[in-house]
Amino acid sequence: MTRQLEPLDRTISPAKFAHLVLRTKRLGELVAWYEAVLGARVVFRNDFIAFLTYDDEHHRIAVVQDPRFADPTENAVGLDHFAYTLATLGDLLQTYKRLATKGIRPFWCVNHGPTTSMYFRDPDGNRTEFQVDNFPDAASLQAWFRSSDFAKNPIGVDFDPEKLLARWQNGDPEEELVRQGSA
Repeated sequence: MTRQLEPLDRTISPAKFAHLVLRTKRLGELVAWYEAVLGARVVFRNDFIAFLTYDDEHHRIAVVQDPRFADPTENAVGLDHFAYTLATLGDLLQTYKRLATKGIRPFWCVNHGPTTSMYFRDPDGNRTEFQVDNFPDAASLQAWFRSSDFAKNPIGVDFDPEKLLARWQNGDPEEELVRQGSA
């Protein structure tokens, strides 16, 4: 049997996101942080590299240590953050509370419109976002993107995570809690 390539103008999108690799001078600190924050487990580690996963993938994060690496600067070009979607608003708030008890607090909490998001910094300053989707389906989200509300404010509205948590624990409807400006 012979095989043919697809037309060369056809882009083939990746089947899934595999992993990211972080450079550090603080291997132990970063490994501990991702274990605490993501519930990751180490699948291999030596003096200069660690591979971690939090699901059935062989590794989702690799951390490479070299004392010659330069510390990152706040205004450098490059990756801004990576994001994880949680299943429910309750999962996001449970994660917030669990991390807060470990002294890990978000530096920014924002309802972007499409998502309710909390941003955290690891010991090297790499930023991780935890988010939940605010719309029940893609059609509702696309309609919102085309709205004047999004055009006026494409970044979102900051919120107080303690206030949102209290309202959620009080039983306030989630469709209200994910609306911009509710917390």
